[in-house]
Amino acid sequence: QVQLVESGGGLVQAGGSLRLSCAASGRTFSGYAMGWFRQAPGKEREFVAAISWSGASTNHADSVKGRFTISRDNAKNTVYLQMNSLKPEDTAVYYCAADGQMWGWPPTDFGSWGQGTQVIVSS
Repeated sequence: QVQLVESGGGLVQAGGSLRLSCAASGRTFSGYAMGWFRQAPGKEREFVAAISWSGASTNHADSVKGRFTISRDNAKNTVYLQMNSLKPEDTAVYYCAADGQMWGWPPTDFGSWGQGTQVIVSS
């Protein structure tokens, strides 16, 4: 089982930037795809971005393409989400998730989740 801890959320003005981090522990990190999701008040959780176990492949939701970038550092057991040109509609709790299939891509089973970090974008 993997434990995931997100950090880096906060309050930012529209047009600003934040970088979220997700530190993993408890199992081999480098063999699993990772993802970011978000949930805004009153809405369902939605996919934001995913990255393969090697970092060579990524996928971003259309709503964040060109503004957000997912990356990972396997030496640090950490996955990142760089968020630029933030908009008020990006306000949400952001969750990190780990795929359950080793060496798999695309991810098929995000079975492990962090507690989330709040991002608030003011207009």
